This record gives sequence, structure tokens and C-alpha cells, in this order.
Amino acid sequence: MANRMLGQECFDLKNKAISHLHDFFLNSINSDISAIDLCDEIPTIDYSLLFSENHDERAKSLEHLGKACQEFGFFYLINGVEQSVVEGALKGISDFFELTNQEERSEYLKKNPMDRIRWGLRSHAGENREYLKIVAHPEYHCPSKPASFRGAIGEYFKRMHEVELGLAKAISKILGYEETYIEKEFKLEAGFDVSAMNLYPPSFQSKGSIGVPEHTDPGFFVSLIQDVNGGLQMLTHKGNWVTVNIPRNAIFINLGDHLEILSNGKYKSHIHQVILDNNEVNRISMATLHGPSLDIFVAPASRFIDESHPPAYRGMTYKESLELNGSDEIDVQSSLSLLRIPFSL
Repeated sequence: MANRMLGQECFDLKNKAISHLHDFFLNSINSDISAIDLCDEIPTIDYSLLFSENHDERAKSLEHLGKACQEFGFFYLINGVEQSVVEGALKGISDFFELTNQEERSEYLKKNPMDRIRWGLRSHAGENREYLKIVAHPEYHCPSKPASFRGAIGEYFKRMHEVELGLAKAISKILGYEETYIEKEFKLEAGFDVSAMNLYPPSFQSKGSIGVPEHTDPGFFVSLIQDVNGGLQMLTHKGNWVTVNIPRNAIFINLGDHLEILSNGKYKSHIHQVILDNNEVNRISMATLHGPSLDIFVAPASRFIDESHPPAYRGMTYKESLELNGSDEIDVQSSLSLLRIPFSL
């Protein structure tokens, strides 16, 4: 426990040092390179410390999470899901793409708007990937082949759902609510979670450099695991692109559109993209969108509304928001731009 605390203190001191160094550079270096922001190092959150029995350790960790949510909107999470479970899930995804043929996978091509499993192949200048999307919660759906897939992926979803509930408690507290607030507001026991399992080609096989174009994601948050680093880029609140290189034993967490809506913009859902320029081999990733229940009405909470901060988003059910731009539920496409209320003087 002492080692964990020391690690977090070192991280905080490092951030302060980087901040001072960044100020020095901005004051002394030509403005042509001011876009190089040394403060854009992605923070790391130790999940276990959020629930430490040591009050000071827990309070410091919650404060650290609050800063990561407000100043970044994304972070690496350690000590949440065992590495063996993560590796098992990635192996299950790899087996799906390697041990089934395209004819078998095409069984899951789009059939109707209520699909709970969907496969697709995109190969053009704007998008390059093969993907499998499945609804993971409240009911777990998965392909029948390969046989190893169901158990490996199911175990990851089970553990990740526990982490989702834990993060809901922690974020509720740093927002000033009782710890069950987000779980109740989003009705997470019936939350609509969709996982997108992606196979990105090497750059020499792709048709252009884009794996997935710029977008934000709906829901509470997105969790990401991958077998090869590089590719995913996040647009920071300062307008800089940073590459996500997930440390071993970590999961990447990116806050979703509906937490931005609930907090009336206090926490942001950040634009991101997948670039293939540095892909030397196939790259596998799994992004799971952890969402509210489909029937839950999501709007800015009263705590975040006052004369200076009027409601910035229209409220509607999660299902309505997923279908607002003509998409199906399993597509989990963002409609955030359509939900924003235009500001008027």
C-alpha cells in the first residue's frame, strides 16, 4: 500500500515539474513550436486506491481521478481487471478472426435494426478495419464459433462490469453526490453495453491512413484494450493529438457523451481517431461502450445548472439518442452534436 501511495505521489510531483517546465518553454521558445504541450501525458488511476481503507490514501486518489476527468477526460486504469483476463479476451478475439472464415463471419452481416451481433468489413480511404460488434449487457450475446470465444470474452465483461460500477461510485463522489448516484441515474444494472472488436490491417495493406475517423462515443465511458500499442489518438482539451500507448496491466478509459450531458459539460467526451500509419502488423483492439439503460432519460443534472450555466444539452432517452442520426442501437453512434443547445447571447 505504501508503494502504491509513493507511486501516486511521484506521479503528482512529476506533473508539477512538467507543468513548470511547460511554462518555461512557452515563455522562452519561439511560438512556432508552442503546439508541443508537455502537459499532455495521460494520467494513470489506480483503481484499488479509490476504495482504500486508508482515508487519506482514498481521498488523494479520488482527487486525482477528479483532475483526470475534468482536465483530460481520459486516463489509464490499473489494478482493475487482471492481466490474465485481458490477455484471454484478446486471444479470444484473435481466434475469432483467425479460426473462422469470411463466409462464417458474414452470417453476422446487418440483418435488421435490432441485431445483437454484427460483423462488418470496411476498406476505403475513410475507414480500414474488420469488426465484430456484440451486445455485452444486460444480456451477453456472442458468436457460436470459435468455442473458446464465449468463455474468454464473457469473463472479461463480467470483471469489467464490476469496474464500471466501481467507477460509477467513485465519479459520483467526486461530483458531489452519494456514491450510488450515477448507478441509479443511468440504471446501470440494465445498462446497454456494446463491444466493438476490431482487426486493423498493417499500413501497407490499408487503403489510406484512417482506421476509424474522428468521433466521440455515447454512454457513460468507453474501456479499451489492445494487443499492439499505437493507432488510437485523443484530441486533448488544448487541441493537441496524443497517442494512446496503454501500459501493461492497464485499461484505457475515455469518458462518454452521456456523462458530459449529465454533468452539463463539466466532464467532456473527447474526439478521437485511429490512424494506421505506424501499423507494421495486424492490430487487435476491443472498445466497450458502457451505457445507461436504453429507457433512461438523460439530461443535465440540476446541480450543474444555474444562471451562469444554463442547460447545454437536450434531454432524451439513451435509445432515442442512439437512433437520433438514423443509426441502430448496436451501432452506438454519437449524436452529441445534435443534442447540444446552441448558445445565444
